[in-house]
Amino acid sequence: MANKVSKDAVEALHGRLFDGMTIMAGGFGLCGIPETLIAAIRASGVKDLTVVSNNCGVDDFGLGILLAGGQIAKMISSYVGENKLFAELYLSGKLELEFNPQGTLAERIRAGGAGIPAFFTKTGVGTLVAEGKEVREFDGELYVMERGLTADLSIVKAWKGDAAGNLIYRKTARNFNPMMATAAKFVAAEVEVLVDTGDLDKDSIHTPGIYIDRLVGGAAYERRIEQLTTRKREDA
Repeated sequence: MANKVSKDAVEALHGRLFDGMTIMAGGFGLCGIPETLIAAIRASGVKDLTVVSNNCGVDDFGLGILLAGGQIAKMISSYVGENKLFAELYLSGKLELEFNPQGTLAERIRAGGAGIPAFFTKTGVGTLVAEGKEVREFDGELYVMERGLTADLSIVKAWKGDAAGNLIYRKTARNFNPMMATAAKFVAAEVEVLVDTGDLDKDSIHTPGIYIDRLVGGAAYERRIEQLTTRKREDA
């Protein structure tokens, strides 16, 4: 079985980046984001990107560094609230944004990975979401057609992985990563813990290695928290 491990994120993305490409990036907020792969994309200087991700990180971290570098032309997302630059660029007309209800975004990615070109959903009927899209009646209810999503490149983050590219995600850090790993022409993954092929519990594998083209592991992750909220201590 082929060893898919690259020495670093730059090598993992070598030959796969080009201007105007579409990239899917896993993560929810700052949870489960492929930090080192994003940094490598930033360093490459590639531009005019269309990025499919739940959000765009924060102003100085995650996908926010690509936005700050002027590398993103369009976002396909469901939330923008934690990134001031994202909102400013969109409102000023400098960034194209395709807004999606969150469940619809997840299903569009899953459909793309499953080879389903389009599907119908009730979510968004009668709203701006449905403008310009086909609306059809099924069993007396209206549904809007949404297209499946695919990309030139998916970058995903997992907890554990082996040299063959099999991945295990940890709790909520799983989020969009497994779906995105199925929906691109090329998939680069990064993992916190890299083990030898055969060391993972086969029943625990979330993404089979057949979906992964290159893998990088062992980075030191910041694991930032967007909004730290703690319970106030009671007075002694």
